[in-house]
Amino acid sequence: MYQVAIVVEHPISRAGMEKLASDDTGMAVVAAVGSVEELTHHAGSYDMVVLDLPQISVAALDTVARAAASGPTLVSSVWDGSPTLLATIRAGARGCISRFAEQRDVREAMRVTAQGGFYLCPRMVGRFQVELASAGAEEQSGLAPREIETLRFIASGYTHAQIATRMGLSQATVNTYAKRIRAKLNVNNKADLTRMAIELGHFSQSRRTSPAA
Repeated sequence: MYQVAIVVEHPISRAGMEKLASDDTGMAVVAAVGSVEELTHHAGSYDMVVLDLPQISVAALDTVARAAASGPTLVSSVWDGSPTLLATIRAGARGCISRFAEQRDVREAMRVTAQGGFYLCPRMVGRFQVELASAGAEEQSGLAPREIETLRFIASGYTHAQIATRMGLSQATVNTYAKRIRAKLNVNNKADLTRMAIELGHFSQSRRTSPAA
């Protein structure tokens, strides 16, 4: 019996996800909460975590990473900009489904993820193929994955101290990442870093987040 955790903010949507999982005789919903913070209070590990996010943002990638620490994570969201599906997977997602997916696809995604596989919603396969095709061109910047993550946070307005907290690093390490990023992209200030993040497809101004204190 697979142990499943459901993380959905809206109570009605949460109940819907619970029912979809419970309808599978091989799954048992052992936690159903409104946030990843609540999930971590349970101090458990799961065969699958279903995480629903209204939209993917830089801050949401951090949420994905924290959920993934509790078990293989299936993310339900909308990807219509940057960060991308690929970025979500790099953050720790083991499956990605559209919030508009058919129930049969959601059930299949749950089953595959719980069994240790990887699942991608059929309606998003085309988008993912485009992302993979362009990934090589994006990475010509020479940035490592953690440097890209740092760049996204910087472009979103986070301080180095806030970035360190969200990435689980020391501020000195974030400072080092920032220095490497400036050198690789040949820029000297935050405005230019933000511009380069947008040009490289690692950040979208329309998805700008407001960093918490």
